[in-house]
Amino acid sequence: MVHRLLIRRLSRQSHHQRKEVIRTMTIVPIKGVVSSDDDAEVYHFFGYSTVTPSDVEQALADAGGQPVTFEINSPGGEVAAGSEISAAIQKYSGRTTSDVVGNAASAASLIALSADKVEMAPVAQLMIHRASSGVDGNVDALNSAAQALDSIDQALVDVYSTKTGMSPEDVYHLMVKETWINAKQAVEMGFADDIIDKSQAPVVTNAMLPLSGEVIQRVKTLMVKAAAPKQKDPEVNNENASQQGINPKLAILLGLKP
Repeated sequence: MVHRLLIRRLSRQSHHQRKEVIRTMTIVPIKGVVSSDDDAEVYHFFGYSTVTPSDVEQALADAGGQPVTFEINSPGGEVAAGSEISAAIQKYSGRTTSDVVGNAASAASLIALSADKVEMAPVAQLMIHRASSGVDGNVDALNSAAQALDSIDQALVDVYSTKTGMSPEDVYHLMVKETWINAKQAVEMGFADDIIDKSQAPVVTNAMLPLSGEVIQRVKTLMVKAAAPKQKDPEVNNENASQQGINPKLAILLGLKP
C-alpha cells in the first residue's frame, strides 16, 4: 500500500510575502519477495507478499515527481525484477530515499542503493552475495547459465563499487562470502548514507525466502490444473476438500509431485 504525506512549510520569502507551501511525499513499501509480474501469483498462492516492477512503476507514476521514500524489508528475489525496479527508480524525476527498516538482501540491496539517499534503521541489515540459479539441462545449458551468472555478478560489483567507492576486488570478495552488513558498518563502508533516528525506526523481521524456479514452475502447473473444469464428487466431505487444497502446496515445497 502506497502512503502519501502532506508536508507544510513556509517558503523562504520576506515576512510580508510568506506563504504556505504544501508538498506531497509518497512512501512506497518494498516488502516481501522481489518478483517478476508473471511469477507474483505463485508467491501469493503460498501467502507470500511480493513487490514487482509494475507495482513500483505505478507508484512512481502516481507520485508525479514529488519526493518518494522506499520503505524496505525484503529477502530479495529475482535479479531481473530487481534490476527493472532499480532502473525505474533511477529514471524517476523526483528526489528518492531508501529507508531500510528490516533487511535489504540480495536483489533488494540493488533496489535500496538505487535511491538518491540510503538510510538504515539501527538494527537493519544489508546482504550482498553472488547470483545463483537452478538450471537443468546438458553441458551447454549449464555453461550458458554459468556465463550468465558471471555477467550478473560483474554488474552487481559495478553497482556496489560505484556506490561505496570500494575497489571491485574488495566488493567481489564480500559477495563471495555472502556478507551481512549492519547499519553502522553500511555507513562506514559507504553502502548507506545515514542511520534512521532510533525513535522513528521500527523493529521488523522477515523470514520468508524466495522460491526456487522449480517450485514456481510446479505451482504454475498446479494452477493450470486447478483452473480446468472438474467433476464434483458429492461424497467428498469438507475436511477432505480442505486437505486437497493444502497437500499439493506442501508437496511442492517438499519437492514431491503435486
